Amino acid sequence: MSFQPDDDTRHDLTAAHQKAAGFLRLVCTGPPVFGTSGTTVGRRAENVWLRVSRSSRRRAPRPTGQGALGAEQLVPASVPRPRLHDTVDWTEAGWFYQADIFDLVGSAVSSTPDLRDDPGLDDDWWTGLRNALAAIAEAPGTKITLRQAWIEEVFPKYLGIPAPADVERTTGHGDLQWANLTAGPLKILDWERWGLVPVGYDPAVLWVSSLLVPAVADRIRTEFADILDTPAGRVGQLIAIAEMLQAVDRGYYPELAPLLADQARELTGVTPPQGTAADLVR
Repeated sequence: MSFQPDDDTRHDLTAAHQKAAGFLRLVCTGPPVFGTSGTTVGRRAENVWLRVSRSSRRRAPRPTGQGALGAEQLVPASVPRPRLHDTVDWTEAGWFYQADIFDLVGSAVSSTPDLRDDPGLDDDWWTGLRNALAAIAEAPGTKITLRQAWIEEVFPKYLGIPAPADVERTTGHGDLQWANLTAGPLKILDWERWGLVPVGYDPAVLWVSSLLVPAVADRIRTEFADILDTPAGRVGQLIAIAEMLQAVDRGYYPELAPLLADQARELTGVTPPQGTAADLVR
């Protein structure tokens, strides 16, 4: 999902970024880059990247074993990602701010979570992604990503079927879309949602984010067939579809709506409900 910040939020995040740079004695250059969540801003500082996020004060301090710091501590070093070098946190005016210094990496495959053009990724890139997800699965996840209560809400509302009583989980990235992946070389960005995810959810999120580019969507299904074509992987696909249909319901990715409905119908045999209200919160 992509939520761009309003002017007040942009101003606040920019000021927080300047404060963090002062705390960490960094001189930033280049324009600020606001994240697709609408709650983060990053900027280059010499050979590193300074990223600042803002959340509700009640979320302070950082939970142990979660987010970027937890990933740095628990995810195997073999997983290609920007390494975390330093952090600083503070609270101010009802907000909790987290500042992280990462390795500087190349641009993401896409500036938005969904894919509009074939990026021409080679076989080595796909092998690297498969190996990375396998390595992430070895890490001890401490956070439930996508709660059962949310799944029970969205299945009947967006798919027209009851939610599964039990969802098999594995440790995963939790937000594996195209704005969080680089090419040449592969790096996996943004570790805020990593934890225990439904089996098949990570490749399924990438798949639904690629439906406008059939060649890439087909490649994902081929690369991850051993996961997606299992009963647990089918549930993971349905969860990813329901999440994206919820985003469509909220006004995002309208071009994906018919493609998502077709995939849901193919998997369930049921036509998704129409005219749902945008009132669910994960």
